[in-house]
Amino acid sequence: MITQRFVALALIGVLSSPLAALGQIKGEPFRIGVLETTSMAMNTINFDAFRRGLRELGYVEGQNLIIEYRSADGRPERFGELANEVVRMKVDVIVTRGTPAAQAVKNATGTIPIVVAAFGDPVRSGLVKSLSHPGGNITGLNTFASEIWSKRVELIKETFPGIVRIGHLDNLSNPLVPPSRQEIETAARTVGARTQFFDVRKAQDLGPAFDAATRQRADALLVGIDTVPLANRKVIVELATKHRLPAIYAAREFVDAGGLMSYGVSYPQLYYRAANYVARILKGAKPGDLPVEQPTRLELVINLKAAKALGVSIPRIVLLRADEVVE
Repeated sequence: MITQRFVALALIGVLSSPLAALGQIKGEPFRIGVLETTSMAMNTINFDAFRRGLRELGYVEGQNLIIEYRSADGRPERFGELANEVVRMKVDVIVTRGTPAAQAVKNATGTIPIVVAAFGDPVRSGLVKSLSHPGGNITGLNTFASEIWSKRVELIKETFPGIVRIGHLDNLSNPLVPPSRQEIETAARTVGARTQFFDVRKAQDLGPAFDAATRQRADALLVGIDTVPLANRKVIVELATKHRLPAIYAAREFVDAGGLMSYGVSYPQLYYRAANYVARILKGAKPGDLPVEQPTRLELVINLKAAKALGVSIPRIVLLRADEVVE
């Protein structure tokens, strides 16, 4: 009787453990396919947050989880082939970032669940039917990619009141750029500034784009977070310093590379939250039933070392509003 009770209790313990919830009783680890814009080395902070989220939910790489990481290395034209490669791996879930990569994955599979760690504008781009009911095989986390450009315009103007020409450096072929451009132009008119747009579709476009910005006497830059700028953020920061162009970036990653200031969502937090979507899907949830999550916090990060290198000063009123000041 004691033996039977012990066996029953042991069985209950097994069934309630994270391993059982993860499907470990079947003996096969889950496989997550990852399609990224940059290499693992350049994406360490974000991906560490993703792994941490998975570990807290009981999913441990090398034990009950295999992660297949593929990177376009800053070349968006590679998304299609890499998406097909990930699909051929027969993964359980695909995790990706950004609209171009998400579109490539969605084109490659209509059945494998897809979690987008950072959507630009998923409804406008046709990736989901609605934020509350995405439908299909894709869901994830929104970044307010288009809507917050107006705030970046206001911030750069408040930081440098004398600017009259604001340049926008981005891959203009990205489907999110047209609505972003409208936001930027409207906001610039409101603060009495003019806009200039510089197209960078490959790394080789960066030098000529900065030369054009100098010729056109741009006073400051807004830098987007498309694949090309993100993968070449160190080069962009160096060129901005060389040309003495203060810039506000769309992600903290640029500030970590030495950039002046950034305003936007916390990408590590989005990746951390993406782990929750993956866990729910692995436990049986359908991605089309999981609402797209909206960001709850935007952060302003300012780099005083970069300001010194550019020969500019940041007004105290702006510094007081910063979530973090890097010295």
